[in-house]
Amino acid sequence: MSFPPALPLQLVIFDCDGVLVDSEGPSNRAVAVEVTKLGWPMDEAESMRQFVGFRLEAMPAVIAARIGRDVPDGWVEMLRQRLIATLATELELMPGVAGVLAAISAMGLPCRVASNSSMREMEAKFGRTGLMHLFDRAHSADEVGQGKPSPAVFLRAAEAEGVPPGACVVIEDSVPGTQAAIAAGMACLCLVPHGDGAAQIAAGGTLIRSLDEVPGYLEQARWLAA
Repeated sequence: MSFPPALPLQLVIFDCDGVLVDSEGPSNRAVAVEVTKLGWPMDEAESMRQFVGFRLEAMPAVIAARIGRDVPDGWVEMLRQRLIATLATELELMPGVAGVLAAISAMGLPCRVASNSSMREMEAKFGRTGLMHLFDRAHSADEVGQGKPSPAVFLRAAEAEGVPPGACVVIEDSVPGTQAAIAAGMACLCLVPHGDGAAQIAAGGTLIRSLDEVPGYLEQARWLAA
């Protein structure tokens, strides 16, 4: 388990998709349609299994290996635009987001967002869900040129806040994101509302079932060190 952090808590870092915003359903339905068109029959559940936590730029290699040819030029940008349009109308907040953000503010703690999504994607997601106040505190893997499971985007968020990695708690849901947080030297709470969460636990995270559990963990982490 990765909790508590190595140092008293100074920064909370949120992943975006599946933690702040409930984008997985709309996103994976759109991905499934486009991947099926390329010759890999896929539904929403299979898209989730194959691509959750992936950067869009990492998908063509996986698809090409399956269908035996490269994806068309411009496919990633086409998919990005489709996702932006889809999420602008179908996206919702994850349950408990408002409460956990209010609790973090009441504790006097700063928070940031570190995502594999592009800034354009996050702008659309935050605009739809009323989280635009977080946009200036958001970091994309595009900034560092490496997506999760690389720890680079989490380290960038900590650097921007001026705090050491060991004083950060990450809220994640995916296995690559959990791996990235642990590689960054950060504590990681893994939001897994359904399923056993075994893969996230194996990656080093601490399992939670809802965002309502987060404030209690954070209150402990303000004073306790491993």
